[in-house]
Amino acid sequence: MKIEVTVYGTEQLCASCVNLPSAKETAEWLEAALSRKYKKEDFDVRYCDFLHPATEIDKNWATRIMEEDLWYPLVIISGEIVGEGNPKLKPIYQALENAGAKLVHNEV
Repeated sequence: MKIEVTVYGTEQLCASCVNLPSAKETAEWLEAALSRKYKKEDFDVRYCDFLHPATEIDKNWATRIMEEDLWYPLVIISGEIVGEGNPKLKPIYQALENAGAKLVHNEV
């Protein structure tokens, strides 16, 4: 079973995020970074515009983003927030490994 990495955001950048990449760009960057480290068959990166949620799970996250003032892009793996605002790779890598993602090659 593939691990789903979902990046929530919207086309409009938040006021404090003007110098950061958009959520969609973050999803593309994240997919490229993860593909270099983990086997592609182990995960999928999905972008979701939280103003137009596609599933019930997306609707729940959209509500949380708005009600809890969560920063986006918001990165979710296995139902847990692993990145918010300007996500860092280290906690994302850890969450993927905890979920069972395999390295492309053994790192020393």
